[in-house]
Amino acid sequence: MLAGATAPQNTDVSVSVTDMRSAKGQVLACLTTRPDAFPDCEKDPQARKLTVPAANDLHLDFGAVPQGRYAVSLIHDENGNGKLDTRLMIPREGYGFSRDAPVRMGPPKFAQAAFDVAGEPVRLAIRMRYLL
Repeated sequence: MLAGATAPQNTDVSVSVTDMRSAKGQVLACLTTRPDAFPDCEKDPQARKLTVPAANDLHLDFGAVPQGRYAVSLIHDENGNGKLDTRLMIPREGYGFSRDAPVRMGPPKFAQAAFDVAGEPVRLAIRMRYLL
């Protein structure tokens, strides 16, 4: 390392979840840097995943992450089966994305939900949405 150069810092990322319709079940959360793994993170072994009991006042802490471009996806898994239930391809449970990325005929693209982590702690608010 060059004299005077500093190593990249890790930065805390946390999320406040709003508009939960109930405290039933659990919330599944995913933080990824990979567009090809968004929104479910299954293709990203480095993704940060959280599973926490649902609550009306919910805060998620992903801890310190390296600098980069990230996106967050959330599922309110009300029946606790570990996945987003659908009926005729329409979500029956709640979902949310960083930057309140719009949903049109499927989940948003990574670029619509992406945000930068670069030194200062990142505090996001994600609104849970329900269609049914």
